[in-house]
Amino acid sequence: MPRTPAVQTAAIRFDTIDGVEAISAIAATTAAIGGRIRTLATVRPIEGDPPLVEIELEVEGVTEDALVAALDAIDEVRTIHRTQSLGSVFGKRIIVVGGGAQVAQVALGAVSEADRHNLRGERISVDTIPLVGEPAIAAAVRAVADLPRARLLVLAGSIMGGDISTAADELRAVGIPIIALNMVGSITEHVDLVVSDPVQAGTMAVMAVADTATFDLGRQRGRRY
Repeated sequence: MPRTPAVQTAAIRFDTIDGVEAISAIAATTAAIGGRIRTLATVRPIEGDPPLVEIELEVEGVTEDALVAALDAIDEVRTIHRTQSLGSVFGKRIIVVGGGAQVAQVALGAVSEADRHNLRGERISVDTIPLVGEPAIAAAVRAVADLPRARLLVLAGSIMGGDISTAADELRAVGIPIIALNMVGSITEHVDLVVSDPVQAGTMAVMAVADTATFDLGRQRGRRY
């Protein structure tokens, strides 16, 4: 799988008046200086007169100084705090979904392998959620497409199919690969790689996204181990 270099991102937090025009003003100002918004999230409301809201903003294509200066010129914006982008702190995310016992074993392999690469300068984090039932797992698979920094999904369970397989096809269509454990159900026909050993599945998931690894998931696509 081809890897693209990380893009430098300016990241700030700031307090602004909690009004309906706030987000549109922020977006317009960012665009005016040539920035591309990567993430914009409401952190928390702040009581007062007027009420404020704390916003977290990550922008590509501009320097932090330029972003601070532009937002400081907006009348509604109050205090501005410089921070680090989540990508530079937590990096790429491996998402593990499925049954508790299998998820734990996949996480064991993924965290151990991530530690090896993170010591060499990578930033790879592992997020897990044990779930039961086709609707819940299918919804989680689809939601991975909306998770910032998600780079790969591991499906860890004993039986998956039906709408989960449909959701897997949808996720792969937007460019997020999937590794699945070898299990009962149709899911193994709708993923990029099938691995029997959950610890090895977690290890290979990290190697697939790490720039410091030589493992190429594209060359393994469709195989079973």
